[in-house]
Amino acid sequence: VQLQASGGGVVQAGDSLRLSCAASGRTFTNHVMGWFRQAPGKEREFLADITWNLGTTKYADSVKGRFTISRDKAKNTVDLQMNTLQLEDTAVYYCAARRSASRDVNWWGQGTLVTVSS
Repeated sequence: VQLQASGGGVVQAGDSLRLSCAASGRTFTNHVMGWFRQAPGKEREFLADITWNLGTTKYADSVKGRFTISRDKAKNTVDLQMNTLQLEDTAVYYCAARRSASRDVNWWGQGTLVTVSS
């Protein structure tokens, strides 16, 4: 399985940014795709996930209402739309996948850096 994240960059506070994760190597039926982030000096944090089959979403309270996760079955991509970015959103963002029956992430992408400046 390969998860290739892209779309990171440097933005100003209040801006929007869209991350994309290209997934390959297997069919993702009965899988859950997600986004995590890790800020400097902090632990990796769950942000959002989406079930591949039905598109059911779940969000961390810290990003609910600002971030939106979506998946495109035809393109095998999972996107994270991030709005009203804040300085504390600066982090390396990772896409991830797990089997629906698994509690833990089975595959991680390589990460893409998002830097929010004032």
